[in-house]
Amino acid sequence: LLPVFLSEKGVNVVIAGGMGRKAIDLFDARGIRTITGVAGPVKDVVEAYLAGRLVGTGEACHHHGDHDCEHQ
Repeated sequence: LLPVFLSEKGVNVVIAGGMGRKAIDLFDARGIRTITGVAGPVKDVVEAYLAGRLVGTGEACHHHGDHDCEHQ
């Protein structure tokens, strides 16, 4: 599982546009913080995170299957 791999590599935060509740729970179980509902150029997102200004919506995708999860 990705949370196990990332935890073993020392990752402590994952920033994503969207993520399902089960994935968030799996990361949380490994001590990896998730910031979801984030959009924008990667450079801007990383700079905002490093400056302590990154705000995600905290929303989780609530559907299953091969759908796109689009947050406004």
